[in-house]
Amino acid sequence: MNGQNPQFLSDSYVEETRFGFWFLRSQTWQHHVLRVAINDLRSLFDGEPPRNPVLLDAGCGQGKSFQYLRQVFAPKRLIGVDADPHSLKLSAEEARRQQWEVELIGSDCATLKVADASVDLLFCHQTFHHLVEQEKALAEFYRVLKPGGYLLFAESTEAYIDTWVIRWLFRHPMHVQKSAGQYLQMIARQGFEFTQDNVSYPYLWWSRAKDFGLLERLGLRQPPPVGQREETLVNVVARKPLDPPVDEQGPSA
Repeated sequence: MNGQNPQFLSDSYVEETRFGFWFLRSQTWQHHVLRVAINDLRSLFDGEPPRNPVLLDAGCGQGKSFQYLRQVFAPKRLIGVDADPHSLKLSAEEARRQQWEVELIGSDCATLKVADASVDLLFCHQTFHHLVEQEKALAEFYRVLKPGGYLLFAESTEAYIDTWVIRWLFRHPMHVQKSAGQYLQMIARQGFEFTQDNVSYPYLWWSRAKDFGLLERLGLRQPPPVGQREETLVNVVARKPLDPPVDEQGPSA
């Protein structure tokens, strides 16, 4: 257990601010962030996603994603993982309100208490930038996914997290923040497969650190195109290969 935060299930857990904890259950978060991200991730599949999948929500927080994951992916089994017992309690209450059975696990994403190759879809939304042991967490995501399973990854980048307003309102481990390109490189290095057709760079109002997109909404400025701006968000649907890499197959006969 963490000596500073013994109530959390991770030695490296960074506790959110009171405002942050409130915001993550707000209607603004649910409608303008969660819903939008899940719909965007659905659009990034090359074809149809797995039917009746086992779906793991890594960093499920207070369970506000459950209703949207159910609507979009219709999982036969939904697993929620979080390192904060209080958040898990709220997730259980949310599942009961929706009259839906959700398996909740208290666990650090870097040491998932989930069996190898047991998950079809792994949803990681706005969780990764909270994690200190990112390489270990990504390796765990790869481990628990079935061959051919998908990582649904949606993240804010360092360009957004390292701004005065976000640093003032929220709390993050700043030394692990990354750019959109660095996140994509990390996912590829782990062995996941994706093309640019499986990637999007949403430029949503809430991620504009300077003015939250106000000037653009007033028609006073046009948003810069992809390639001419520092991306604040990156979404990717990445697939675990059906066949393991050669170095995982062991020596040939």
